Amino acid sequence: MGTSRNVERRTILKAAGASAAALGLAATAGCGGESGSGDGTVTIRYSWWGAEERAKRINQSIALFEKKYPKIKVKTDFQTYQSFWEKFQTQAAGGNPPDVFQNAVGFLRKYDKRGILLDLKSQVDAGNLSLDHFRAGVTKVGEVDGKQLGVPVGSNTMALVIDKKVFEKAGVEPRAGWTWDEYFKALKTIHDRTKVPGDTGYFSIMYLYDLYLRQNGKAFFTKDGLGFDKADLTEWWQDGYNRVKAGIVTDPKVVQQDMPKSSLSAGHGASEFTWDNFTVRYSAEGSSTYGLAPIPTTDGKHTGQYLASLMLSASARTAHPKEVAQFIDFMVHDPAVGRIMGYDRGILAGTEQYAAFRPADAVSKEIAQYEADTAKSGVLGTITPHPSGADTVEASFLRLGGDLGQGKTKVADAVKQFFTEAEAAFQA
Repeated sequence: MGTSRNVERRTILKAAGASAAALGLAATAGCGGESGSGDGTVTIRYSWWGAEERAKRINQSIALFEKKYPKIKVKTDFQTYQSFWEKFQTQAAGGNPPDVFQNAVGFLRKYDKRGILLDLKSQVDAGNLSLDHFRAGVTKVGEVDGKQLGVPVGSNTMALVIDKKVFEKAGVEPRAGWTWDEYFKALKTIHDRTKVPGDTGYFSIMYLYDLYLRQNGKAFFTKDGLGFDKADLTEWWQDGYNRVKAGIVTDPKVVQQDMPKSSLSAGHGASEFTWDNFTVRYSAEGSSTYGLAPIPTTDGKHTGQYLASLMLSASARTAHPKEVAQFIDFMVHDPAVGRIMGYDRGILAGTEQYAAFRPADAVSKEIAQYEADTAKSGVLGTITPHPSGADTVEASFLRLGGDLGQGKTKVADAVKQFFTEAEAAFQA
């Protein structure tokens, strides 16, 4: 989804901005101009965020679409995560958003509130888009107040990525159902025996804190705001700060210095919470062996996990809703597209595409097995609502968590500032 170990967003995707110009893609999504021609051909604009490899795969997929639908041409644009949303906000404010674009759950209510998103149920009813043949539960991620505002292209869930060599050296073996107390004890054991911090900074990851809250009968978000109070966050951040000071968690200053690499792949931490499909980055960046481990629990069973998703959404202002729906339908169902995209945007959401792609590399196989095992375990729940402004709240949580870890602010001040910023974001 779509959205939150922001190492990927801030680092891997930085390369995309420069690469876009090299590929000549960014220039094709200019504003204005004719979207139809005398022979009945129409042009739709498609925008997404991601790195160059994602762009190459998407453009291969578009070539197949244009071959099947010769009267529909697709102009493309891709950016880094931050640049994408900056540009999109400008386009949306000017009444000229792209016809179809990559989206995530944190932005659905925000842009639905502003009348930007097309309810795709009308196109489902018209037979231009199918919501059949999806893995169980994933289409629910794109539903808001009875409207289908996005259609998933891939799904993922939170996981714990570990440096297997460091864990083995420390004699620590993760297990399903282990508790937070056991996890934190493992971090100390790792540090004591290997001198490597056990974790790279769990306390500033919004989506991980959401899982912890869900384990305790709460959630990060409600439909309209936050689902926890200042006392909850104070406890979470104080514990995280204490572990940074004890050396059990990587110093946020080191995390900053390691960028664009992760501190896990840089050897400055033994584990990192992230979305399961991000795991491919560690093997590419680091020299150790990395794997997936279970999320710690409060009660030994419930992890709070759910399936999140990147998705495709459409503009309510598009002049070509039928063609846009046909494009989305092709991109989420066509088996050839599944073979091209692989797990770039998560485990393929459509069953036809999921069946068509067979991962060959060890990392992708482990990601697929982890998600399959998680689903079979029966712990997956329904994603909590994300109110308008959730994207801004996520950014605040990450920034302030890093600030307190570095000693730039006190826990009490960081908590107060977070709630102030969150309230402003929800009212914007």
